[in-house]
Amino acid sequence: MLKKNVGQIDRTLRVVIGLALIAGFFLDTDAAYRWFYLIGIVPLATGLMGSCALYSIIGINTCPNK
Repeated sequence: MLKKNVGQIDRTLRVVIGLALIAGFFLDTDAAYRWFYLIGIVPLATGLMGSCALYSIIGINTCPNK
């Protein structure tokens, strides 16, 4: 299991952005690149899990130490 490295503000922003992109997929039915909205799954998943693989690779940690 991945270590938690995403803080509360970061998690909230990721969930909001992810949900907005996924909503765009369903609301913008005439877009040529409609499938691109599905990239919102990534920030939504990392926001819900509280762990980001890219942050682990780069060495960033926005989660406060306990």
